[in-house]
Amino acid sequence: MHLLSASCVCALLVAALLHRASSLETINGLYGGTLVIPCNTGAIKAEDILITKWKYDKGDGLAGDLLVKQRDQNTSIIANDEYKGRVSMAANFSLLLSDARLTDQRTFTCMVVAGANIVEYPVNIVVYKTPTELKISDKAEELEIGKPTKLATCVAAEANPAANITWLKNNTPLVADGDGTSIHASVLVDPITGLSTTSSVLEYSAKKEDTNAEFTCRTVEDDLVSQPVTFTITYSTENVVLQVTAVDPLVEGDNLTLKCVADGNPAPTSFNFHLKGEVVKVENANTYTITNVTRDTSGEYKCSLVDNPTMEASEEVVVKYLDVILSPSGTVVKNAGETLDLGLHIDSSEATKVSWTKDNFKLNKEPKFTKVTYSDAGRYECDVTMGLLNQKASFELVVEGAPVIRQLSKQRGDDGQHKVLVCEAEGSPKPSVSWSINGTSLDESPFINGKITHRIKVVPTANLTVSCTVSNDFGMDTRTINVSSRQTDGDQTRLVVGVVVGLLVAAVVLGLAYWVYMKKSKQGSWKTGEKENGSSEEEKKLEEKVEENSQKAEV
Repeated sequence: MHLLSASCVCALLVAALLHRASSLETINGLYGGTLVIPCNTGAIKAEDILITKWKYDKGDGLAGDLLVKQRDQNTSIIANDEYKGRVSMAANFSLLLSDARLTDQRTFTCMVVAGANIVEYPVNIVVYKTPTELKISDKAEELEIGKPTKLATCVAAEANPAANITWLKNNTPLVADGDGTSIHASVLVDPITGLSTTSSVLEYSAKKEDTNAEFTCRTVEDDLVSQPVTFTITYSTENVVLQVTAVDPLVEGDNLTLKCVADGNPAPTSFNFHLKGEVVKVENANTYTITNVTRDTSGEYKCSLVDNPTMEASEEVVVKYLDVILSPSGTVVKNAGETLDLGLHIDSSEATKVSWTKDNFKLNKEPKFTKVTYSDAGRYECDVTMGLLNQKASFELVVEGAPVIRQLSKQRGDDGQHKVLVCEAEGSPKPSVSWSINGTSLDESPFINGKITHRIKVVPTANLTVSCTVSNDFGMDTRTINVSSRQTDGDQTRLVVGVVVGLLVAAVVLGLAYWVYMKKSKQGSWKTGEKENGSSEEEKKLEEKVEENSQKAEV
């Protein structure tokens, strides 16, 4: 590759107008990773770019060259300092800078020569490094209520920028208030790497509710969280709480656990559980489990300290229930036209909502069956909901009856050479269909809602009376239809054509006779001197006769 000479660059600078991007873009990179620094960002088409050059700001107004690429040539690395061996160019002219360091936090500029313009795209680089570790050390052995104590130290090591540390108690941030909570932070910078280590010391005045509380520290920038630590706090019991642990909703057949919690430390080990009139003493534990609850389990429950029965707590337990009884159920067989009484009984602890489906399709309201029809057949399901509880009940309705032919019709085939006979029937179970004549292209529709349609194609050679018969286990039905032959239709057509032709021929003959008569009539009048009135009357009669015959011929 041939590098641009100084004179060439000067010539370009004289001939071209130098532009600089309107805003300085900032790219964030990770310490030790590869930085991808964009150039141009599509403002200039790649095919229009003649030269691309990358440089960086050394400071004090000086610039360092990194690499350059001319169109249709390979990239030339011209860096001879710390960037030698760390820089390369991507296919889209972006600068690739490997092994990112804190010293790379500066401005890199991409210079693009395109036609008569030279455009520069400066990009500011910020290198981030998350702390190597975040941990709590120097933990206090125990805390005394109301006495400020150095709780622990949190350390975030080797970060850039220096980490900001916050303390949390049970995931809630602690704020230094000078009255029980104090936080002191310090930062140490490594002179070689430039990385910072932040230490934060928490002084805290404990309260009895801090028993079993989890303390953690977190970095603001990276949201790193340390492992939690707890502290021992000793005080006497002042409050008792009864906790009810059960699935929600609690329904019949579930288990529930009663837990008695006392705020003393060390905590009491013996408790009395009051179970609707019965008292059960539990030692070395603070829980009592009731298995397989029923709706009668609902009620008030209490727990108290064995050595101080006046310290007690109570909770109300509600067992929810939902019973659905649908009548009828299972498979119900009815004859077409019969009545079906539907009954739905719901016993529940709360208000319910009911919805119905038929064959998995939603119905707008509860079905009614005054007289069942074949279309009523199907699977009906009611869905009863009460909050999160749900119960379903269903029945299968089967409608049976002797088949009935609803319509027997005939149609002309598409080719005009055959006829299509259509037999439409209802009945259940599915009726079989038979014809009194053989046909072709038998076609049977799906059996849906007790309906079936059967079609055959026939080419009759004579006038026929065709019957369709449908039957099942409950009976049968037959209908007939007259079908004319294709030959008979042709004879009738030929007869009409013959009559029309005959009338046309008669009209022509009468016209010719009239012409001959008129010719002779005119000749006789010239010779004999007969009166023209008589000839005129005969001529009118003849014309009327011809016109009458002509009209018949047209018909």
